[in-house]
Amino acid sequence: MLAHGYWYGRYALQVVHVRLPVSGLAPAHEGVRIGFLTDFHHSPLVSQTDISRAVALVMSAAPDLVVLGGDYVTNAERAYMGGCAEALSGLRAPAGVMAILGNHDDDREMPAALAAQQFTVLRDARTTVRLRGEPLDFVGVRFWTRQVSSIARLLRPSGATTILLAHDPRRVVQAAHLTIPAVLSGHTHGGQVVLPGIGAIAARKFPVPAGLAVRDGVSLFVSRGVGTVYVPIRVNCPPDVAIITLTSGSPPGSDKHLSIAPVNKTSFASHRASG
Repeated sequence: MLAHGYWYGRYALQVVHVRLPVSGLAPAHEGVRIGFLTDFHHSPLVSQTDISRAVALVMSAAPDLVVLGGDYVTNAERAYMGGCAEALSGLRAPAGVMAILGNHDDDREMPAALAAQQFTVLRDARTTVRLRGEPLDFVGVRFWTRQVSSIARLLRPSGATTILLAHDPRRVVQAAHLTIPAVLSGHTHGGQVVLPGIGAIAARKFPVPAGLAVRDGVSLFVSRGVGTVYVPIRVNCPPDVAIITLTSGSPPGSDKHLSIAPVNKTSFASHRASG
């Protein structure tokens, strides 16, 4: 099992198609598509080629907007920051590319490398994009920004619907307090190792290990991410990128883990790429 996870599982990249219900979504934004990639962890074990393949999959879907969810390297390793940003350089979308930072990213060099690619980096910041003639607000928070009051300062009564970008899915709690209808997150790696009958031990402290969920009326999507961290293995937990389609209407009232639309699986497990 572990050998398979090393040689094959960590390369079995998937595209996950998700319909994300967003309360208060403007009618014009029905069907807007967001490409979401996160947790790259560029390192000797996650190559630029691995990341470039994820980029190519997202770009083949021609999303309206691209969001990067953080953890571009591991332990703020400077040697890989520029390489990760370079591998991501092919990302383009009509409404642009925006990025947040994860717990493995520093607060200066990694955002500078991303900004050099013309990406909008949100570090406890808010931005408004106009899609189909209507505004849509995005608030991006640092990993360590956890207080409701700290996030509340980033909001303003613009009349536009707000989506929270937070590396840690536990920020769904703060989103519920602030009536933010949707959150996009990563960080969990889906547990990275999911054991039959036991589940994702490493992700038990999170609202859900991966996928689409509803918590306190907030729609939450958690990606399994592109790379691996600490151990270069994935078991029953393939890496993914997501194409998220926004849909109007309130999510189901009770807290639950929702099913995800059928997955378009593209496997790169046959050979480990160099680069």
